[in-house]
Amino acid sequence: MGVLRTISARIKGVFGARPPHPLSGIVPIVEFQKALSYTIVRPELFREALSHRSYSQTPMGAGSVSNERLEFLGDAVLNLLVAEYLFGAHTLAPEGELTKVRARLVNGKALALYAKNLGLEGFLLRSPQTDQLSGRGLETILSDAYEAVVGAIYLDGGYEAARAFVAHTAIAAFTSGTIGALDENYKSMLLEHAQADGLGVPRYMTVGEHGPDHDRTFTVEVQLGRQPYGTGSGKNKKDAEQEAARSALKTLGVIG
Repeated sequence: MGVLRTISARIKGVFGARPPHPLSGIVPIVEFQKALSYTIVRPELFREALSHRSYSQTPMGAGSVSNERLEFLGDAVLNLLVAEYLFGAHTLAPEGELTKVRARLVNGKALALYAKNLGLEGFLLRSPQTDQLSGRGLETILSDAYEAVVGAIYLDGGYEAARAFVAHTAIAAFTSGTIGALDENYKSMLLEHAQADGLGVPRYMTVGEHGPDHDRTFTVEVQLGRQPYGTGSGKNKKDAEQEAARSALKTLGVIG
């Protein structure tokens, strides 16, 4: 019973109404629920989901469990939910294309983006040393935390709750085109899709130039098999080609 009381006290400390602790960066449960758009039933799951392994090395986190097990579960749940969505939304896409798109939705960079959109960094339990991390190091911590939260929601609220969470984070980012922008290379995406579908190599043609020399706007059309699939405009031909490729990907149903 003493152990259970200790665990209960720690949970209340994290999700209580007190101000954030300067070490943990945790805010009250109401704020965290608002960020997730989800009502928490078992706070201990989310404490675990937010606990980076470095937290156990701090005075407050001594003996705490890291989020690595929940990350493992969340990874599996996320892959299933994304695959389920793509299978239903892109009924004509072949297996190879679905696999490529799923990989874009669940790679580390994409997961870190979802975590940033949720503001997870401000809720994480971790050691002060990790505050020095940036770039790839921080991206990994955030992506792992996102997967752990997916796992926690799955255990806390079930499959439908996890599906709703993934829908308004990962799927929403995909359908809005944010994930495509994250890749920053629509031309590469279009080339991969066209070759996988036997559509040939995309051809980009400048079909318009407007404005004075110091402020030109270019319009480019992309063709597949001599058929136009999209047009795009930009202040240089490279940007216009990227926009044309993005338009073609929407026409083909690869992005929303």
